[in-house]
Amino acid sequence: MTTAPQLPGWTHTYSGKVRDLYVPEPGSPAAQAHGDVVLVVASDRISAYDHVLATPIPGKGTVLTQLSLWWFEQLADLVPNHVVTAEPGPAGVPDAVAGRAMVCRRLEMFPVECVARGYLTGSGLVEYRAGGAVCGVPLPGGLEDGSRLPEPIFTPATKAAVGEHDENVTFEAVAARIGADDAALLRDLTLAVYRRAEGLARERGVILADTKLEFGRTAAKRLGAEDAGEPDAPDAIAPGTVVLGDEVLTPDSSRFWPADQWRPGRAQPSFDKQYVRDWLTSPASGWDRAADAPPPPLPDDVVTRTQERYLDAFRRLTGRDLTV
Repeated sequence: MTTAPQLPGWTHTYSGKVRDLYVPEPGSPAAQAHGDVVLVVASDRISAYDHVLATPIPGKGTVLTQLSLWWFEQLADLVPNHVVTAEPGPAGVPDAVAGRAMVCRRLEMFPVECVARGYLTGSGLVEYRAGGAVCGVPLPGGLEDGSRLPEPIFTPATKAAVGEHDENVTFEAVAARIGADDAALLRDLTLAVYRRAEGLARERGVILADTKLEFGRTAAKRLGAEDAGEPDAPDAIAPGTVVLGDEVLTPDSSRFWPADQWRPGRAQPSFDKQYVRDWLTSPASGWDRAADAPPPPLPDDVVTRTQERYLDAFRRLTGRDLTV
């Protein structure tokens, strides 16, 4: 995995499959301006089948960040989000990661992946074929790979550490873990976000087949603010508010299909990292997914075509070109 960059005024605390997290150094401009925040930097790393691949996709981190920011704007009336600022500057995003980073509120994250599905594919298709249901939600018979569901469904999963598998679970399992009220709120927010996004994407000729969201709750107070006698940050959200965090509706967290090529009963062409997954499981890669060996490096043509798909998703959804 690529080493996280050193950034003046920020201390690196964690690296996930794709993102690197930093906290402001005490007394830094960001700490003084915003209080208890984190810097979320999207790298060009790409993961597939619970592995972080050795080959990055150039510009991918910029696409993830800029597309997330666009979606946060489209969803602002449905649910608040964790973004404080994405502007470069002493109290904002360091120049070295400008365009692919956001200064965000620190949240107490819910330990659940909130997944909404409007179409049947992937792990949902596997579950359906085995028992006619997905995460305990019964579905009608006769559905195929790529079939549109009668209505979107909430199919949560446990959050796994790097190198481990997420596990689809029932709504009841989520309620047992975080409480019935919070589980119902996350379900309702997830489906509301999906319906809004699915409609916007469809207007632009893109099918949003499914998406994964993450939510957190704002902390009771800014860490250290009371002892230091500091006022609340002007951009603060009320303590205990459920907030949309992480990334949102990107090719990493969602399946996007070209609407004019949608044909149920087959694997769909996509604007997401499915192209990488397909290459890894093809004879061309020579990789045995069931073995312990990590995936092989991606060839140049797979990197280029994957980058093109990410940029095409951004262009179609936002109507803007992005230079990476």
